[in-house]
This record gives sequence, structure tokens and C-alpha cells, in this order.
Amino acid sequence: MGYLRLLRCRRVLTLWSAQALSVFGDRLYAMAVMWVAWQESGAAAMGLVAVAESLPYIVLGTVGQRLTVQCASLRALAVVDVARLALVAALPLAWSGFGVPGLLVCALLLGAGGAVFDPNLGALVPELVEERDVQAVSGLMDLSGRIARIAGPGAAGLLLAVMPMRHLFWIDAATFGISALVLAALARTTTLTAPLRAPTEKPVRRPRARELLRAHPATAVALTVHGIGIGAGAVALAMPALLTTLLDAGPGAYGATLAAAGAGAVAANGVAGHVRLPGPAPVLYCAVWAVSGVLLAATGAAVSLPYVVVMSVLSGAIAPFLQISLSTHLSLFPSAARLRLMAVDLTVIRTAGTLSMLVVPAVAAGHPRAGFVTAGAVTAAAAAVGAAAALHWSRAGAPITAGDDHELTRE
Repeated sequence: MGYLRLLRCRRVLTLWSAQALSVFGDRLYAMAVMWVAWQESGAAAMGLVAVAESLPYIVLGTVGQRLTVQCASLRALAVVDVARLALVAALPLAWSGFGVPGLLVCALLLGAGGAVFDPNLGALVPELVEERDVQAVSGLMDLSGRIARIAGPGAAGLLLAVMPMRHLFWIDAATFGISALVLAALARTTTLTAPLRAPTEKPVRRPRARELLRAHPATAVALTVHGIGIGAGAVALAMPALLTTLLDAGPGAYGATLAAAGAGAVAANGVAGHVRLPGPAPVLYCAVWAVSGVLLAATGAAVSLPYVVVMSVLSGAIAPFLQISLSTHLSLFPSAARLRLMAVDLTVIRTAGTLSMLVVPAVAAGHPRAGFVTAGAVTAAAAAVGAAAALHWSRAGAPITAGDDHELTRE
């Protein structure tokens, strides 16, 4: 009901619809670009494309704060989407003319666009609603991604039955165009601009990541646990090896586990977007990661296919609680600090995910049961330690306040 109430607000409905369509287009693009890379040069090219898309998040999140801040408005984000439209539309030409190097250049530039777009959109969306609705709007934005992850690959399969592969890129380009038009229209009627870009009577100081993390150690712990969880979670890419080795199952079983995880995530999203759990958010966030680690380790048992499917449903159901709780927590910071922390979080998880994908799946494929158990145990242990540390620091300081952006408030 909270989602329906939010969607009655024209600004929220318009932005959510456009972003849902854009994320759906991204799923088509992801499938198409990986398939193209596979056709060109096999698995090695697929890995290079994945690294090329993540590298800008790591670089810009570390040293590109000024560029990120320059895009902290709806109008600037519309311009970014126009640039991404042109890049996606040109990708088939780059593919046919330059092969893998052309794909890598486009992927790198698209990653740079995403690296400035994603944290800014995340920082601006909470400005659309009152503070009491921040959790619900975070859940609503999460829901669009969950649905797209399920519908995107299926829709791509249907579309490829009636059109060439390159048309998927043009469909994605069209979704960027719609997103750009919506953002530009909202910019004319809504003044959503982060304080770092807004004219003020006194000079604005950009909050440094180190300052923010020192001032809010419990939040720093939550971001660290996020990175560890994402890194260890790369073992999920070895699920086909687990199913084949232990259960002698085929591609259909792997598809069933993916569908089960997606269904669990969508079903749990409404609860995660509305139920307010008591206690400090960083502590609860780490505790949920501990549960996720236990489920990951338990998946390694793989006693039967129904057992793995049930574990997939439960693991999927945990995911929206993780995403929404952290997004809600960061959204309660003042706008400038919120943008910086969201950029730091993206940098952490992209770095951890990229590095772990180069190592963890390959190692786990040889011993899938041990891989899942080890990854789950590492996640659960790190999350338990993180929860204890976050609880200590949460008790030691004052709560976050959405006050002056020019001052750092301690937890």
C-alpha cells in the first residue's frame, strides 16, 4: 500500500516508470554485449568487458568526486543519459568495425556514465519524498531492478526470435532516450539539486570520504561488510559446477535456481520496503549479511535439487533487505554526505566484485562444495564481527541528523 501511495505522486510515478524501463533495457544490453563478446573471443572477452564496465566506478569513486558532483542535478543526469544513448546505439558499429577493442571502449565509456549517474540518482531520489517515505521509495526503486532481472533475459530470448542481436542495443538506447526526456521534464518542474551544486550564501565544503567514514564508523563498518559480502558472493557463479558435480543436474536446474532466487527477492521486496526493524541500521544490516552467509554456506550441502531451490529462494529473499536497508540508511544523511557515501559504496562493491570474479568462481569450480561453504563462512564471520563493532560505535555516539550539509554529525 505504501508503494501505491507513492505512485500516486506524479513525480515519483514518472521517474520510477522511466527508470524501470531503463533498467529493463540495461538487462537486454548486458545479455547482448556478453553474447557478442563470447562470439568474438570467448570467455576471456566476456571477462574483459565486465572489467571495463566496472573500472570507471572504481576510478571515479576514488579520484573523481569533482566530476560526480558536477552531475548532481536532474538536468545533468539527462545529459548523461543522452551520452549513454549515443554510446549504446553506436556499439554495433564499434563491434563490426573494431571487434573486441571497440566493444571495450564503448563498455568503458558506458561504465563511466553509470559511475556518475548511479550515485547521483540514488542521492536525489530521497528528495522526492518526505523522510518517513524514504524506506518505501528505496524499496520501490529496488523493485524495478528485481523485476527487470527476471523479465529482461526472458524478453531478450523472445525478441531474438524475431530480430537481429544488434536491435537489442537500439532498444536499450531508446530506453536511455525516454529516461533522458523524463529527467529533463522533471528538471523543469522540480528543483532537485544537491547542495554542492546549489547557490548558497556561504561557501560549500565537499565532504571527504575519509572524514565521513571517521565521523560515522558504524556506517564505515556496514560498507566494509558490503564489500566482503559481494566479494565472497561471487562464488554463486560456480553454481553450475555445484549442480553438475554433486547432483548431476543440467542447465534446467541452474535456470530453476536463478528463477527461485528472483522470485524470492520480488516476494520479499514489499516487506523490506515497509517493515521498520528496531535498532541501529548498520547493526541490522551486518546481521542480515550474517544470515546471508549462513544460507550461502548451507547451499554448499546440495543434498538435492529441491533443497538448492529452497536455499535459492531464501537467499533471494534476503537480498532486498540488504539493498533497501543500506539505501535507506545512507539516504538519511545530509545530501552532500549522502552522495559521497553512495559513491564510496559503489566503489567498494565494484572493486570487490571485479577482483573476486577474476579468482573466486574459477577456484570454486574445482571444489564447489568447499567453495560455497568457505565463502558463506567468511561472509557470516565478517558480518558478525561487523555487527558487534557497529553496535559498539552506535552506542557511543549520537544518531544521524539530516541537518546542515556543511557540518559532519557524528553517529
